[in-house]
Amino acid sequence: MAKFYVSMMCADMTHLADEMKNLEEAEIEGYHLDIMDGRYVPNFALGVADIIGIRKLTNKDLDVHLMIENPEKHIDLFVDLGANMISFHLNSTRHVDRLINTISSKGIKVGVALNPSETIEEVKYIIEKLDFILVMGVNPGFAGQQYVNYVDQKFKDLKNLIAQRNLKVELYLDGCVNQDRVEYLDKIGVDGYVLGTSLLFGKDRTYKEIMDEVNNKIRG
Repeated sequence: MAKFYVSMMCADMTHLADEMKNLEEAEIEGYHLDIMDGRYVPNFALGVADIIGIRKLTNKDLDVHLMIENPEKHIDLFVDLGANMISFHLNSTRHVDRLINTISSKGIKVGVALNPSETIEEVKYIIEKLDFILVMGVNPGFAGQQYVNYVDQKFKDLKNLIAQRNLKVELYLDGCVNQDRVEYLDKIGVDGYVLGTSLLFGKDRTYKEIMDEVNNKIRG
């Protein structure tokens, strides 16, 4: 069954408790927290105070997506804030293998984020160490971008690699996730999706109504 995480950079943070109450009623899997430093990507997103507030309001998974330079300097901080999953970008650190080991040693699920132009060759030697791969459907940093279509083939190639090695690495799509894309990628075997403005936020229906429709479609 597909897992749905919600991108909290798209949520109404002025009414956080109400937003999260409605999201929990929609039975989402957890909360995707984009951390941006204005350097790795030209934007800023969620901060420590936001994560503290979100963690106080839920027992669901916090999926921390680090879009920052030198993420290895801040792993302890996000673990202490209650992260259950941490992903980082391959080109944001010099020592990828060492950082994977650090995150895993904290008892946290570890993933790497693949930008649209990055190939599966980038993860070929480390994939056995990963719990998940966050495949970017857009260039990281901003909500509301256009989907990069060749990412579909990347999912197929990753699924083949995972099957060949008999691994349990999960694949998630982050960026421009709409209902048609979920239905298509679900057939390929994508495990989870990060939901933002393309499908969930800013619509004229409740989150539960939207998620019920999505789940009914992919369940057949």
